[in-house]
Amino acid sequence: MTIGFAKYLTPWRLTQEREAERLAALRARDGDNCARCRRPIRFDVPDGHDHGATIERVAAGGAGIDSLRLCHARCFAPGMDHTAEVADRVRRKAEAALFAKPRRKRKAA
Repeated sequence: MTIGFAKYLTPWRLTQEREAERLAALRARDGDNCARCRRPIRFDVPDGHDHGATIERVAAGGAGIDSLRLCHARCFAPGMDHTAEVADRVRRKAEAALFAKPRRKRKAA
């Protein structure tokens, strides 16, 4: 059976096989750590898990495996802005919210 004919019979299987090949090639090239946070990626968890692997496209116009890298699903969420400026703004907002909360007084028994 040729690839041209197989893609019409079971297109999902061909897609899964190509995805597994890309994942194996990226893993061999980059190792098992996330490109963003440098923590280990778990490859034994189901798809969609936060600690699982996600393939991120680095260059918009790039072709092939050179424009891809591995990262956690939690580190790479579409639409997230990971610049240092945004991270600092989010940190300051969280700190301000933490210190703005009134402290509870304990009831005297």
